[in-house]
Amino acid sequence: MAAFFKRLIAAQVAKTTGFTEESILPLVSPLPTSKKRVVTEYGLTVKPLFQEDDAPDGWQYRKSLQEFAEKIASKMTCPAHVHHVRVGSSGMVKFEVNPSVMTQKVLEQVQTEADRYGLAAEPWTDRQRQRVIVEFSSPNIAKPFHAGHLRSTLIGNCIANLHNAMGNDVIRMNYMGDWGVQFGLLGVGFQRFGSEEELAKNPIQHLFDVYVRVNEQAKSDPSIDQEAQGFNRSMEKGDSGLLDLWKRFRDLSTVEYSAMYRRLGVTFDEYAWESQYGEKAHSLLGVLKDKGLLQQSEEGTSIVDLSDLNIPQFKYATVKKSDGTTLYLTRDIAAAIDRYEAYSFDGIYYVVDKSQEGHFSQMKGILEKMNLGVAKRCHHIMFGRVLGMQTRTGNVVLLRDILDEAKNRMLHNMQETSSSKQLDNPEGVAEQLGVSAMIVQDLKGKLINHYHFDWNRILTSQGDTGVFLQYTHARLHSLEQLSGVPLDPACDSSILTEPEATLLAHHLSLFRTAISRAHSAMEPSHLTVYLLQLCHFASSAIKVLRVKDTAKNQAEARLLLFNCARQALANGMKILGIAPVNKM
Repeated sequence: MAAFFKRLIAAQVAKTTGFTEESILPLVSPLPTSKKRVVTEYGLTVKPLFQEDDAPDGWQYRKSLQEFAEKIASKMTCPAHVHHVRVGSSGMVKFEVNPSVMTQKVLEQVQTEADRYGLAAEPWTDRQRQRVIVEFSSPNIAKPFHAGHLRSTLIGNCIANLHNAMGNDVIRMNYMGDWGVQFGLLGVGFQRFGSEEELAKNPIQHLFDVYVRVNEQAKSDPSIDQEAQGFNRSMEKGDSGLLDLWKRFRDLSTVEYSAMYRRLGVTFDEYAWESQYGEKAHSLLGVLKDKGLLQQSEEGTSIVDLSDLNIPQFKYATVKKSDGTTLYLTRDIAAAIDRYEAYSFDGIYYVVDKSQEGHFSQMKGILEKMNLGVAKRCHHIMFGRVLGMQTRTGNVVLLRDILDEAKNRMLHNMQETSSSKQLDNPEGVAEQLGVSAMIVQDLKGKLINHYHFDWNRILTSQGDTGVFLQYTHARLHSLEQLSGVPLDPACDSSILTEPEATLLAHHLSLFRTAISRAHSAMEPSHLTVYLLQLCHFASSAIKVLRVKDTAKNQAEARLLLFNCARQALANGMKILGIAPVNKM
């Protein structure tokens, strides 16, 4: 158990230095190890102590960080279960702990906490529970649900899960684009090319086809854009006929999207609509005017001066067009203020691709000028583009295409293996594996990076893929079911002295650290990479640590280790948004 050694080390450092145990505890953490050199160590980051103004007697004079760390190490007496103390680079004091005791304590904690393992805050942390909104997915009804929206959906779901894992109250929000010029264009297109029969049959596909067709025609017919603007103005003025059409599009699309989200295993606490903020956007313009922030441009638009905020490329932001209609930016600001008034959130996280960086900079800039205390609570989680996502028939456009392609390709791969032919629900498993593959591909790298999508690479069980996570989980589950050994949480796990066992157990102790790092950096890759390493360590251990046909005490201890590895893996997969499979 990480807490056991943290307290042990913190108490000894406090006794040696005079710093309080409470100030030391957050600075102690288990350190990663490797197959080449299996050493179970904990590290003390001394920099916060070095920088502390009110240091105990004898510790005020601090020439350098390294010297300060060496002084601590030189005065330390190793407590029980700590073998050796040394100083590493950057002034970190490292404590090598007894691997057998470490293994025993870690497995005890996993068994005790089970599906809460890694999710419980350490008892000495004083982190306050926060209320946060995560706004993600947010497709536009008038446009196709493309790979960027899929990335937002998968990333946003994980960000929300990370907040939950850290003990926060989370509101998962889907802010659907159902207003503005693009919707006016769709409305005009449907009046020209729409089919009630096709709309009822497959609403998203039909609306997309209409949107593509009217866009194509607009290239050679300028009157279409003028009609779309007129359509939009009429909607803002409350034209009942057009609003009825808009509501039908919205309701039909919502049913279709809900079905797709179920396939992804994604849920939302609230659906919000851009159209909700039409009136509030106009009210916002009045507030900006009253605050002296609204100016008139030469073109007749209403703008807010941002030149004093040093926002790259944006000296001002347009909040109203010359024809009197509002913009997406205006409605977004109105929405942020409305949500703050409704929820008093500590933070709102917008999971939107990097191309919208300027939009959110302008939004935060205007909120900052309004001085409502909202701007500092707004966070843009940026991500890069997916390159090369195609089906066998061409470019993927709709979410249904992407999910069907993943399932069908995975089903084809599974049919090549004998074990898959024994599954009760091969299509359901194929769907889960396909979704898992897309999630890990999306989350294992830095969010800001673009990545090239390759169906063959992501759907293999070899290498760092979602299928590999599922394969390892299923393998560990099968081992438990077929070993013929009952699981005994009270068995003597201290006999697990093999390097593979020590490496796996020590890696389990790092689980909470991986979650914390992923949350603090808003980078799911910290957790994703941790879980992939866990699978590699578990695979190596399975090859060496036989359970079946082994002495009873050894078999029980090894089975317990593998059970704990499967539990941690399952807990972590769920945070990523992956539902673990037991058989594949």
